[in-house]
Amino acid sequence: MSAKVKNILLKVLYILADAFSAEVVWFAFLYFRWMVLDERVTDFDTFFAPAFNFSVSSSYYPFLLYPLGCVLVYYFLGYYLRPGKHKLSSVIWSTLTGAVIIACGAFLLIIMDDVKTIDFIRYYKSVGVLWAFQFVVVLIPRLILYFFVQKRFRREQVIVKISDGMTEHELYRQIKDLFLAGKEIMVEPRLLDVFTGAARIIHIDRSPLIVVSEPAMADWELVVKRTFDFVVSAIMLVILLPVFILIALAVKIDSPGPVFYKQQRVGLYGRLFNIVKFRSMFVGAESDGPHLTHKDDSRVTRVGRFLRKYRLDELPQFWNIMRGEMSIVGPRPERPYFVAQIMEKAPYYCLLYKVRPGLTSWGPVKVGYTDTMDKMLQRLMYDITYTENMSLVLDLKILLRTVGVIIDGKGQ
Repeated sequence: MSAKVKNILLKVLYILADAFSAEVVWFAFLYFRWMVLDERVTDFDTFFAPAFNFSVSSSYYPFLLYPLGCVLVYYFLGYYLRPGKHKLSSVIWSTLTGAVIIACGAFLLIIMDDVKTIDFIRYYKSVGVLWAFQFVVVLIPRLILYFFVQKRFRREQVIVKISDGMTEHELYRQIKDLFLAGKEIMVEPRLLDVFTGAARIIHIDRSPLIVVSEPAMADWELVVKRTFDFVVSAIMLVILLPVFILIALAVKIDSPGPVFYKQQRVGLYGRLFNIVKFRSMFVGAESDGPHLTHKDDSRVTRVGRFLRKYRLDELPQFWNIMRGEMSIVGPRPERPYFVAQIMEKAPYYCLLYKVRPGLTSWGPVKVGYTDTMDKMLQRLMYDITYTENMSLVLDLKILLRTVGVIIDGKGQ
């Protein structure tokens, strides 16, 4: 079974377990309220809950919407993002936080409309009961899954030791190969890494390590980022359809050849994918091999020059973003031919493999089109700095700067 299939199956298992647990929680909560309403539990009606008429909560739609709402909450908390990599503390914290959000949400959306008398103190106690059910009932199967996954499906961790005499190229060659193999990579820190805070304590009884293969964002931020990418790219593909048609006609009329141009790039974990662009060069422009584009490049068509100036040739990449091969903000993906050249001078290029490449990033904004190897290395430093400081706020700032670059027509 491949790692990708295994990852999908684990996600489905986690989601089904949470959905089933949520259904049990709602049934248990309704049963508790029925016991309280009929005074079948001594004195609980005056302590835990107000008098309910069940007009809303006992109808069919909460039985459908409550599990769905629970799964969505846990999704945006990042619980399903990387199954098999959870720590026990994160499982408990995610369940606790989610139970608070879900209980408050159910109270506002369902319980408030299902009460005869208003007594806010008893309201809060009723929400507390729902929270307790949600936390305990969901946590038990999650703990069972946690120990099962830890034993059977945990991603293999590899610790790279920096031996005496190991060169930088040898170190990053190992890291690159481990990325391609889908391993979780950690490196023994040097003294400078400890002083600068790069090393992290993974286990309390072990030496600190540098985690290489994980992005700087928290799981919930990565989920929000991916959701934003998917929604925005889908909307943009629909909204920009008339623009796409006009550009396609212009490209077709200007020079013979296809409208779109596919080019192999290096993406997440070093995997190859085909990036989609509007064709901006004459057919056969690279018949003698890959070349960097430079100012007044004769291979660029008249329409292509305009498209590049305002970055319009990049618009079809919203399709790559929607497919999950790219992100709206992330290091620009490069061709394997140039990646090999870059890694000869900067072997740490493979550190970009831990994040999805993007339509725009800090590197392209600061450096622009890279028509020389020096500019590619300069852009690399900005991109690595971005990956080490990723945040939703930083993404927003980069998007705003990108809009300025497009309006100024600084493309090439």
